[in-house]
Amino acid sequence: MSAELRADAAIVGAGVVGLAVARALARTGRDVVVLEGESAPGRHASGRNSGVVHAGIHHPPGSLRARLCVEGKAALYAYCEERGVAHARLGKLVVAPGEDEAPGLEALAARGHANGVDDLVMLSREEVRAIEPELRCARALLSPSTGIVDPEALLRALRQDAEDSGARIALSSPVHGGEVGDGAIVLRVGGREPALLRCREVVNAAGLGAQAVSGGLDGFPAATIPPSHPSRGHYFVLSGAAPFRRLVYPLPVVGGLGIHLTLDLAGAARFGPDASPADGASYAFDESRLPAFESAVRRWWPGLPDGALRPGHVGIRARITPPGAPAADFAVHGAEVHGVPGLVCMYGIESPGLTACLALADLVRARLDVPASR
Repeated sequence: MSAELRADAAIVGAGVVGLAVARALARTGRDVVVLEGESAPGRHASGRNSGVVHAGIHHPPGSLRARLCVEGKAALYAYCEERGVAHARLGKLVVAPGEDEAPGLEALAARGHANGVDDLVMLSREEVRAIEPELRCARALLSPSTGIVDPEALLRALRQDAEDSGARIALSSPVHGGEVGDGAIVLRVGGREPALLRCREVVNAAGLGAQAVSGGLDGFPAATIPPSHPSRGHYFVLSGAAPFRRLVYPLPVVGGLGIHLTLDLAGAARFGPDASPADGASYAFDESRLPAFESAVRRWWPGLPDGALRPGHVGIRARITPPGAPAADFAVHGAEVHGVPGLVCMYGIESPGLTACLALADLVRARLDVPASR
């Protein structure tokens, strides 16, 4: 028979969002347990992230994604400074290769301003060439507050903070189901020492597995669970030194940001992601996608050498809209949606989830602190 354990709050998932939530709740004095099915934190979306700190220009004004991205960006930069997490405000150029695409840049700038991003600058062809000589475009939108962070260093810092505040991190401890009701939520936890964990509060931050976690809770209203449409994205890496000092993005496409250039803190360049439906959780790399990447990149970097791109990695996004559809807003469901006191479920936390992780944690804490949800 499984042992029965107790905690004030359980967080399901130890990615950057789950660990940020654990940190926030543990700092209130709650007894917090983080349940992670893998043997280490961040094995999926967080560990396969490009590490971009987004400015907040791509999301519809008034959406959670927009608000939490802008709030999260400020909080994340401050946190990285405080904790010594490696990061850099490199800036980003969104390019219009042809003058016919310039209206798209104007619309993007207007959206950014509506979201509270007030440092955007429109650049001419000549101004772009002066700062990025290899870049070819008619115009570009400069976002100075876009940057990069080391995702692994961020995971380590958040975990350390959570543990220093008393949270317990239980690795190799998958959640296999549970039940809601009678003023408590009981989780069935697997692993080497299976147990029942009885909690007053549970936060479902399981990313790609969030729908399965909610669906495995007896008494939970399944009709409130959004569909899962995971999206696989490939990244190719550039052999040799990158000729760019900033991130370079094309105009966004429906359902994504297009194949773009990001840099890591060592200056190495990667291109991606593309997007295709993910059948299962395979991270196998499809090298046949190379020609499409080269074609996309050469629209704004015609000097890309032949054979310069090599396979990088694959990431899978926790999308809740089907391929080709606009990305849905973050879904953060509390008792006002599903009727279960003390339970917060997060679905579709894809980009800019890393940027927004601290703001998401504050939102979850506020939802749980409302008396009606306790």
